[in-house]
Amino acid sequence: MPAATATADAQAPAKPKSKKLLFILIGVVVLALAAAGGAFFLLKKNAAEAEEDMDGTEVVEEHSDAKSTPPTYLPMDNMVVNLADPGGARFVQLGITLQLQDDKTSEEVKVYLPSIRSSLLVLISQLTADEILQVTGKEKLAKDIIAVISRQMGYPVDAPEADAAQGKKPRRKAPPNPVQAVLFSSFIVQ
Repeated sequence: MPAATATADAQAPAKPKSKKLLFILIGVVVLALAAAGGAFFLLKKNAAEAEEDMDGTEVVEEHSDAKSTPPTYLPMDNMVVNLADPGGARFVQLGITLQLQDDKTSEEVKVYLPSIRSSLLVLISQLTADEILQVTGKEKLAKDIIAVISRQMGYPVDAPEADAAQGKKPRRKAPPNPVQAVLFSSFIVQ
């Protein structure tokens, strides 16, 4: 047996393993973490710059969870309105669906629906067929409908175009409007 122990002792002092690979892996992980941290910092900085207003003041977002919930759609009854064309022979039939922030806003709009509908009829009756047949006319009508609904509901309205036309300095943006969009489900002019 002494010969067996002698061979085992001879094999025991083998080469020590190099820790070079371990240091390389640790270096790669540290560099990856530093790169991820730098990217996160730059993205947050760009997002903050994007939210700055025209005057350089920072816009504070009050409803950060508003984007996480899907919008609610509230279809309104179809409306038939005489247009302001000469002779009064032209009219428009509109189907409007409102895109709202959430179900709570939908319930609030339903309470004001009769006065909203009346205001919309007055607004649309002042237009001509030529105005609303153009894409820009439809876009302007959608913005005007949002403004009418916002006023009826007591929401602040952001009107930078009106301020610029009157030579006023642009104001800070209004808080996000719960009435997000006006969608036309039908649009027939005769």
